[in-house]
Amino acid sequence: MASNASDAAPTSPAVSADSESSILEAIRTALFEEMARDARVMVLGMDVGRLGGVFRVTRGLQERYGADRVVDTPLAEASIIGASLGLAIGGMVPVAEIQFLGFTHQAFHQIGHQLARYRFRSRGRFNAQVTIRAPFGGGVRTPEFHHDAIEAQFSQTPGVKVVCPAFPDDAKVLLLQPIRDPDPVLYLEPQRLYRSVRGPVPAGDYTVPFGSSRMVREGKDVLLVAWSAAVHLCLAAAAELAKDGVEAAVLDLRTLVPLDVAGLTAAVQKSGKVVVVHEAPLTGGFGAEIVATIQQEAFGSLDAPVRRVGARDTPYPPGALEDHFLPTVRRIAAAARTTAEY
Repeated sequence: MASNASDAAPTSPAVSADSESSILEAIRTALFEEMARDARVMVLGMDVGRLGGVFRVTRGLQERYGADRVVDTPLAEASIIGASLGLAIGGMVPVAEIQFLGFTHQAFHQIGHQLARYRFRSRGRFNAQVTIRAPFGGGVRTPEFHHDAIEAQFSQTPGVKVVCPAFPDDAKVLLLQPIRDPDPVLYLEPQRLYRSVRGPVPAGDYTVPFGSSRMVREGKDVLLVAWSAAVHLCLAAAAELAKDGVEAAVLDLRTLVPLDVAGLTAAVQKSGKVVVVHEAPLTGGFGAEIVATIQQEAFGSLDAPVRRVGARDTPYPPGALEDHFLPTVRRIAAAARTTAEY
């Protein structure tokens, strides 16, 4: 993966509430601040130290905090997660980087069978305070396994929380919360948005509770539900729909586990018509869980069948074909029009 060598190491990682920051910068700021606040916090993963990570997210951390707290590991995902569990048991607070979410398959037995079950296996006596950072998602023409959206697989791993920020402010505050949480958290970073989305980021010590969705656009005709990069596709589709007089609301779930069932239900009750959007293949994607939740909690408020827009049910294609594979603004807008007119 090509990197942006011009992304210089930060000299002052603090971000003011009035400044514009990218998602990448917000993540880096959260790491700088949390490592300064708590000496137990450490970062480990392949190339996170001297290189600053494949996307340079951790650039400058090793220079500031030393090689004992920012540790370059071998290319061995299972070892990274296993070491993180051991470090947590020993009293450290590890933040592990897996270069791409698709690579977590090499560590799934450590995440699902060890890390996630540690509190349960010990009958609540012990916890595993580990955060796993992993970029994911398409739209950047990466090789295979680098873009896989497999978040639904982890939603079926009891004991692991799943966080999916879509904006710079959430990129910071939704990372501080996992680092401080006593249990394992999978923090998914939308790689296509690292530098392309900018916005204000709160300064200082500020967090958002897990399970708190956010309405990022109001609208009365149809509700678009998404997370991570798909939120921005929905916002673009809503802008297109507005040209035709269709008012689409956009709900950013922010976290999948725990899911904001109350917020989702309230949003559905306002419009009665819903489209769920995600980057993963349609079959078995987390969107199916959203639809099932809506069916159970807000069936009486529905005025149309809930539709889903996802990736095609095929292996991820070469980069030149990914525009035909991933959800697009056109496909989302078409599904929303059909739903709104039902």
